[in-house]
Amino acid sequence: MRLMTAVDQLFLLLESRKQPMHVGGLFLFELPEEEQGKDSEFVYQLVQQLQNSEVPPSFPFNQVLENLLFWKTDDQFDVEHHFRHVALPNPGRVRELLMYISKEHSRLLDRAMPLWECHVIEGILPEAEGMPERFALYFKIHHSLVDGIAAMRLVQKALSQSPNEPVTLPIWSLITRHGKKAENLLPTARSASRIIKEQLSTIKPVFTELIDNFKHNGKPDYVGTFDAPMSVLNQRISASRRIAAQSYDLQRFHTIADAFGVNQNDVVLAVCAGAIRRYLLTMEALPSKPLIAFVPMSLRKDESASGNQISFLMANLGTHLEDPIKRMQLIHDSMNSGKRRFRRMNKAQVINYSAIAYAWEGLNVLTGIFPKKQAFNLIISNVPGSKEPLYWNGAPLKALYPASILVDGQALNITLATYLDKIEFCITACSKLLPRVQDILLLMEEELSLLENICEEKRLGVRY
Repeated sequence: MRLMTAVDQLFLLLESRKQPMHVGGLFLFELPEEEQGKDSEFVYQLVQQLQNSEVPPSFPFNQVLENLLFWKTDDQFDVEHHFRHVALPNPGRVRELLMYISKEHSRLLDRAMPLWECHVIEGILPEAEGMPERFALYFKIHHSLVDGIAAMRLVQKALSQSPNEPVTLPIWSLITRHGKKAENLLPTARSASRIIKEQLSTIKPVFTELIDNFKHNGKPDYVGTFDAPMSVLNQRISASRRIAAQSYDLQRFHTIADAFGVNQNDVVLAVCAGAIRRYLLTMEALPSKPLIAFVPMSLRKDESASGNQISFLMANLGTHLEDPIKRMQLIHDSMNSGKRRFRRMNKAQVINYSAIAYAWEGLNVLTGIFPKKQAFNLIISNVPGSKEPLYWNGAPLKALYPASILVDGQALNITLATYLDKIEFCITACSKLLPRVQDILLLMEEELSLLENICEEKRLGVRY
């Protein structure tokens, strides 16, 4: 058996019927070129390969809960419990696909079994006449088993970088497939004495940073845990989810970042901030104070692909500002302030600092004792993906959309992943609270186009 970390246990403690704590990924594939335009059995053969394999799952897909404190290896694997093969109702447009994913993402995983499910989905109509035929994979796994970086690494290990390399084993049998190379996916074991020594060494630097926070309180680039305004995004959620997804060219974000001397993630946050500002204005629900985003930051230094090694930065989204460039600069300054603080600490110190600094919000999420006060308004998470094309038995992966979690008082989560030359945005929202949340994706395009126009004016010397 393996003892859970405190962060892994937290995701289990937070879980309820209206608050599932699993993350998911929607992966869109095209049929191999030679399978296009005929009654192909390609997907059927994939399904048979998955259903009939006698190879058992490997870590972390073979882990099951024991007394809510430990993981133990499950030796009673039942593929029918974890695997689904479905066809969309006709017509199977992207809308129907996202409706299916929204419904499945709302359902809890069974804690008596390893906490994951795999869905192969066919019947997706081509986007236009003459376009390639497609199918999808939806995979969900409990957040106590993986964070975003770990999940992306599992994806890359499960697929191939060559269209000619067959993947003959199930995607949940990574270690069997990769042999000794997959040992790096496992978490690094540490002795109790080393853990105690490490924790004691964090006391002084952590309290030094906490004291330093008081000195910077009130400065424009400092974001405190009591700065987030109440908004329509911060209501008690239901169990109903709405998933919306869209792809954008990565180069568009790079061009804007280079023009204004910020980084790509600052532009991502600025585009999200501008779109949310527009969305709330249409609802006449924009707070006078700026919205605050919780931005996860990976602390993972090894090649492991399990567990949670994350902390968070607070970003001032500047939604009270009409000027998009001033908004982006404020985002850049607030993110840099948090990054400088974390650079002064090692991983253990960052984790303990975060545990103390955000402790009241964690208690609030667990108990709901401050229903009208939140430390942040939404989560915006950026997960680096593969720079190389990925394939599943020759079928090219064309897009991947990461679906995430919601908690009480946080009805909106925006998670994005980079893949090849694209940024893939996925919105997870409580459909009962936020109407037509898919409109935010259209508003992102408007905000991105606005920033591009300002870049061109800047280049021509017209503005800024």
